This record gives sequence, structure tokens and C-alpha cells, in this order.
Amino acid sequence: MNTIINVGRSFGSGGGFVGQAIGKKLGIPVYDNELISKAAEESGYSKSLFAKGEEKSLFSVSSFFASGRLSYMDSGYVNDNVLFNIQSEVIRGIADKGNAVIIGRCADYILRDRPCLNVFVDGPEDYRIRRLVENEHLTPAEAEKLMRRKDRTRETYYNYYTFGAWGQASNYHLCVDSSILGIEGTADFIIDFGRRAGLIK
Repeated sequence: MNTIINVGRSFGSGGGFVGQAIGKKLGIPVYDNELISKAAEESGYSKSLFAKGEEKSLFSVSSFFASGRLSYMDSGYVNDNVLFNIQSEVIRGIADKGNAVIIGRCADYILRDRPCLNVFVDGPEDYRIRRLVENEHLTPAEAEKLMRRKDRTRETYYNYYTFGAWGQASNYHLCVDSSILGIEGTADFIIDFGRRAGLIK
């Protein structure tokens, strides 16, 4: 059984960094932006098409279509459902090939028929805003606005494709507040939980 850890996260919680730390501690690959690149490479579409996949409903093929393949073409547009299906195939392929940490992208739903550790990393709003101010060099007002917009985008995307509820505890094995233990401590906690649950070797 491959060790597969799917990490959902609220914006500004540091969930991506937690996923990277988990991968480093376990010595297994982490797929986040790399997943977008891999999906683009395997499908023949440009990376920018996938990078915007959670933000728009339709994309002009004339702007982004790279390979000339016609199998995913529909009246000059590529829609989110097509991109999600391609991305799902890539995620399942990653899970088939070996151990992995997969950040976001509805991976917990896509791999729901497999033994995976599904976690959600969150944090208090003031903590997340403070992190965004420090890391993104934003004002508190800008950070709050960005946080709410990104959370709303992720929630809408996740709920649409999974018929579930983004960030709801019942959808995951573990929900954790990253403000309590920090990035490294949260990663250690998740690994310990996963081992105790028999989902991490």
C-alpha cells in the first residue's frame, strides 16, 4: 500500500508548507504546483490553463491550447469539467506509482476509494491574516480581502466537484489548527496521527 497524504487547507494557514514539511520528513514527493505542470505535460495543454482552473469556468482554446489535440475541444472552449477529469487522471496515476503528498485539488475526493490520510489545515483568521501580511507584504485589509476571496474560490471549487463541504471535519480524518504547533510541529503531529491510524508506513 502506497502512503498517500491529501492535504486540504484554508488560505494563509500554511497548509502548503505543512505538506512540504511532511514530504521532506518522510522522504516522499509533494505535488502542488508540480501537479499542474504534470497535468499540462500529460494532457498537452499549457500550464497557464491549469493554473487558472480554479478561478474561471471557461477558457478560450485560442489562448491556451498548446498541442492541437481535438479530443477535449468543445466549440472553441475547454471547460472546468474537462480540466478536472484530466487532473483526476493525473492524481490517480500519481497514487498508483508510489508514495505522495498531494496538496489541494480535491485529491481526497478523487482518491476516495483508496486508503489515504486526508487532513485539513486551518487556523484562526487573525493568525492567517498575520501570516499573509508577513509573507506576502500586504496590509491587514488587503490580506483579509485576499484570504476571503481565496477561501471562497476553494470552497466553491471543492463543493462543486465533490458534492461535499470544504473544510468540514467529517470529510477528513484529521483537521488541525496550524497556529498551535507551527509548520514543523503540525507536520510532525500529522505524521504521528497517520502512523497511529495505520495510513503512513
